[in-house]
Amino acid sequence: MPRWIVLAVPVDGVAEADRDAQTVAEWESGPEEAAEALARMASTFQGRLRKVRRREVFRCSERSYFVRLQGCLATYGFLLQPAELVHDSAASPTARPFP
Repeated sequence: MPRWIVLAVPVDGVAEADRDAQTVAEWESGPEEAAEALARMASTFQGRLRKVRRREVFRCSERSYFVRLQGCLATYGFLLQPAELVHDSAASPTARPFP
């Protein structure tokens, strides 16, 4: 079963030092379940805010959402995207290479 993560990429309202992408979830599932999990996460993601006054969720595509969070003092924007693991050097090989 494929392994997935959700990346939250800050795009608006954060300081330059905080613009690194964060991994906010990791799980194993099929592609359909991953899409459903991403939609649920978009409706609950808070970033580093303690209290969200307003949340706006925009679907950019089937595989990405833009989440705008209004806090007490500022408004922040995050792009949430799933990523499927395609290679892990620590995993045992499942197929033999060609000779």
